[in-house]
Amino acid sequence: MQPSPLLSIVLPIALGVIMLGLGLALTWADFQRVARYPRAVTAGLAVQAILLPAVAFGLAHAFALPPELAVGMVLLAASPGGATANLFSHLAGGDVALNLTLTAINSVAAIVTVPLLVGLGMAHFMAADKAIPLQFGKVIGVLLVVFVPVAIGMAIRKKKPSVAAQMDKPVKIASAAFLLLVIAGAAFEQRESLGKWFGEVGLATLLFNLASLGIGYALPRLLRLDERQSAAIAFEIGIHNGTMAIAVAGSVLGNLNLAIPAAVYSLIMYFTGAAFAAWVKKRTALLPVAG
Repeated sequence: MQPSPLLSIVLPIALGVIMLGLGLALTWADFQRVARYPRAVTAGLAVQAILLPAVAFGLAHAFALPPELAVGMVLLAASPGGATANLFSHLAGGDVALNLTLTAINSVAAIVTVPLLVGLGMAHFMAADKAIPLQFGKVIGVLLVVFVPVAIGMAIRKKKPSVAAQMDKPVKIASAAFLLLVIAGAAFEQRESLGKWFGEVGLATLLFNLASLGIGYALPRLLRLDERQSAAIAFEIGIHNGTMAIAVAGSVLGNLNLAIPAAVYSLIMYFTGAAFAAWVKKRTALLPVAG
């Protein structure tokens, strides 16, 4: 993937706006709610941090992906859920409060897990002379593009709740607009390469998406969590923040080829997410609303 003004300038802005919007929706209560949902939170974090990276490694080997695309799959797996996951969960009747809790924790954990997992991916798939060293400055870059906008949004909500309430809708609209602009613009700019990308990594990203949703739903059910909690976890770990993965690849790691799996995934997940939400909605329609 070749760098362009859209990806180098608009993408970091888009991610900042999206993460700001996420922060405006979070409070410390979302973190404190861990005590209320200990099994649900533990299950969600375990799948996100352990099982999904293992699935990404396995698919990369199974499809014999080129090293940069293999590392891109690991980067995608390491990226947490976000606003889109919360939206799908809301539409499907999932436990959105649990979604917010998982989003809050995963967004903070990403400061550590993303550099760690990407570093493992590079060490495993890339030759020593081609790997991109994760210097301290790049770890700080992850902190800046992920945590700082979230922290600003949370601070605004805490100190100026009326301002946060006024900003909420415009920021959500701006987030959606930026996201659509980035995806549509990148698809147009790279239109000649889209067919090649889908041929190289389309099936792998589709299977990864389906596996994420399936594991995210099945494991909580095996742990006897209720339908709405299981749906929330499924969306939180099944609908990854592709925008974050693309931004980290381009702005932090300086290698947009690592963003190709996330770019393809971002086009696929809306269709699979909508279908999964419709299926979950049928199962949760008759259940009482969670408090």
